[in-house]
Amino acid sequence: MSDTADHEGTRRDFLYYAAGGTGAVAAAGAVWPLVNQMNPSADVKALASIRVDISGIEPGTQLTVKWLGKPVFIRRRTDEEIELARTVELSTLPDRSARNNNAPELDATDENRALDETGEWLVMMGVCTHLGCVPLGDGAGDFNGWFCPCHGSHYDTSGRIRKGPAPTNLPVPVAQFVDEETIKLG
Repeated sequence: MSDTADHEGTRRDFLYYAAGGTGAVAAAGAVWPLVNQMNPSADVKALASIRVDISGIEPGTQLTVKWLGKPVFIRRRTDEEIELARTVELSTLPDRSARNNNAPELDATDENRALDETGEWLVMMGVCTHLGCVPLGDGAGDFNGWFCPCHGSHYDTSGRIRKGPAPTNLPVPVAQFVDEETIKLG
């Protein structure tokens, strides 16, 4: 009789474990869709980084592209624009932070905001830091850079706030050269 009791106890334990395991798998199968729906969708993942052809941008002009639902200004600056940006004293700037996501914690010198060492390429988010308007470019405003006509924010040729209600410089997104004709954002 003791063999039968031990055997039945083992069978009962097996049934408990099998039922518990099946329940755990079923619960995980039911919960996974709820967890997975919180992940970014395929279209959002695709927009996380884009490549921009810059081969047609002449010195003194800019290209505006849409990235993550916001405008990004890609400007190929002239020597005069670079010189004007590099002669600004940091003590005269309302925001002395570069706001450069490629190299955080740097000061707002033009060298720390430009994409390349020569300063020819400037890439910035095209959203005014005051209330989210899109500033006008191509030498607009009092400092020959960008001007937000909605509330009067003036940015210089390096995208730094110089006058008006905007609290910070135009942010520089994560960007890098893929080759001589392509910039990757993100």
